[in-house]
Amino acid sequence: MNQEEQQQAAPEQQAQTENAESRKKGKAARKEAQKKESELQSQIEELTRKVEEEKADYVRLMAEFETFRRRTAEEKLALANSAAADTIKGMLPVLDDCERAMQMLASSSDEAAKEGTSLIYNKLMDYLKSRGLEAIDAKGKEFDTDFHEAVTQFPAPTEDMKGKVIDVVQTGYLLGGKILRYAKVVVGA
Repeated sequence: MNQEEQQQAAPEQQAQTENAESRKKGKAARKEAQKKESELQSQIEELTRKVEEEKADYVRLMAEFETFRRRTAEEKLALANSAAADTIKGMLPVLDDCERAMQMLASSSDEAAKEGTSLIYNKLMDYLKSRGLEAIDAKGKEFDTDFHEAVTQFPAPTEDMKGKVIDVVQTGYLLGGKILRYAKVVVGA
């Protein structure tokens, strides 16, 4: 080969060398890009997993808070109802005394005392009824341990009064549908 041929071959050889080097660089760049892509993909998966965990924690926390809020509201309501029930239960002896006074005054000729006692009793009873208090109607009804407390048994005046309430010793009351005080009764035997 002469020098001229060598000079012509040199750029071709140099081009081939550069071409081979650029292919190597391209392969290396592709490998580097694939490596970065897999790293980024794993970072995306890791971040997605963390976001899902945080979301699950958030949902759980919201559910716990909702449960706490509901339970607190129920406890406040129960406390208010308990306080109301205790207050009304404390007023029942006053109500009993008013009933006894009205029974005693029924045979009296003092109309002013009858009217005054009746007025007090009715106002007190109306107020307590507005708070959910209701008397248990027991006289002449079947004896029911869910509402009545037998004080004694007495021979029934008639056959159909057996097992029924003959007399009410102390009136029973319900507050909001729940027993506040059982009716103390005499049962026919």
